[in-house]
Amino acid sequence: MRVKKILNNNIAIVEKGGHESIVYSTGISFKKKVGQQITDSEIEKTYVLDSKDRLEHLSYLLTNTDEKTIGLINDLVEYGEKVLEQKANDYLYLALLDHITFAWKRGKKNQFIRSPLSWEVQKFYPVYYKIGLHALQMMRECYQIDFPDDEAVSIALHFVNIQEEKSLLDEKIKDMETLQDLLNIIKYHFNLSFDESSMNYMRLVTHLQYFIERLRKEKIHGQSDSILFQQVKEIYPYAYTAVEKIDIYVKKKFDQHLSQDEYAYLMIHINRILERKDNKS
Repeated sequence: MRVKKILNNNIAIVEKGGHESIVYSTGISFKKKVGQQITDSEIEKTYVLDSKDRLEHLSYLLTNTDEKTIGLINDLVEYGEKVLEQKANDYLYLALLDHITFAWKRGKKNQFIRSPLSWEVQKFYPVYYKIGLHALQMMRECYQIDFPDDEAVSIALHFVNIQEEKSLLDEKIKDMETLQDLLNIIKYHFNLSFDESSMNYMRLVTHLQYFIERLRKEKIHGQSDSILFQQVKEIYPYAYTAVEKIDIYVKKKFDQHLSQDEYAYLMIHINRILERKDNKS
């Protein structure tokens, strides 16, 4: 492959078969000139991107990033690929370079950003969160900054993006935010703290996940069993008042109303949480 542009001693833009890519290796460009050849054996890492804008952006980041950060990201992506048993696209390097460089600059000023999706990512994407925690440890050791656990969440979402299309990832994030909203309605309505290790809590969360999916697909259960609804409403009046609030939320966010079936199922799951609270009291 032919050297098209030298960015610094360690980074160059090369051309092969009419396509441009970025190559990285310590001293790879030393004593090289534009137009000369670089062999595969000289290259530690090749970055291939699908647009000229992304190539230029990554070129800029690599040129203005120190060696330890580039090494950290290369090692992190290699670790993530092993955990996921999947090859990452090179856009991930661009996203991580952008994110981690910015996080480092903020960290030096003791400025950190809280993630609103910490709980959701841990529950929905435990494997990806494991990668995020590994990245967090690497960052703390590399920069000697005590980054908060929220950084693990942000890194995890970058790796989620390997498998998810952008639209699907956005959809997942919206679903996680909706789940947190629903749990907060129940939590603050009854002024209780959830025991996240309990079976009843797990059942509630699972039901809400499928409930949210039905809302998104506009496949709310029909009015098939009004007798069940009336019976459950009379037996669990406190749970009914909480579901009324959920109904208001659903109407505002999804422009849908809960069916009597949905009311009944939600009341049953919410009451299980309340019964456990009463038993502990």
